[in-house]
Amino acid sequence: MLINLKWDPMQFIYNLKYMGIGLLGIFIVIGIIIGATVLLTRTPEKKDKPEE
Repeated sequence: MLINLKWDPMQFIYNLKYMGIGLLGIFIVIGIIIGATVLLTRTPEKKDKPEE
């Protein structure tokens, strides 16, 4: 049961640091995915010689 549940607004302020670190991690992972996608689309495809 949640009988001992207390509301402490300062805990939200203390947890902002951890939420910011998590958000930064998400942006880093998204940046890596975008960078890998850009690199893969810029690499030239291997084209076979047309047979005559």
